[in-house]
Amino acid sequence: MPTLIFIYNAKGGLLNAAGDAVHKLASPATYPCSLCALTYGAVSKRPAWSRFLASVGMPTLFLYRDEFRADLDTRDLPLPAILLGDDGPAPEVLVSAAELDALADLASLIALIEARLGAVSG
Repeated sequence: MPTLIFIYNAKGGLLNAAGDAVHKLASPATYPCSLCALTYGAVSKRPAWSRFLASVGMPTLFLYRDEFRADLDTRDLPLPAILLGDDGPAPEVLVSAAELDALADLASLIALIEARLGAVSG
């Protein structure tokens, strides 16, 4: 079964998370992770995002930039990104960084993911 892989353009760890929360509040326009900005408030996951993830019907994997770069040699892939992994050698891009950056809100992100998954499975 395919896995949805969400890669944040942020570093993992508690100190980095605290810094990210401050950055999102103080200067949201310069925050470098549109995936984080769409799916999280200052410190917690948006309820609509949690509901969507629970209903998606496939495994999900969440990685920070440093974790992702350590696991796969993908230095040329702009982040954030949403990938679809399966039995192939490398996951495919489901939603690119440019597409994520252009989305206005969480509802648009969810609609885009649902449409892309429908196209893949249909």
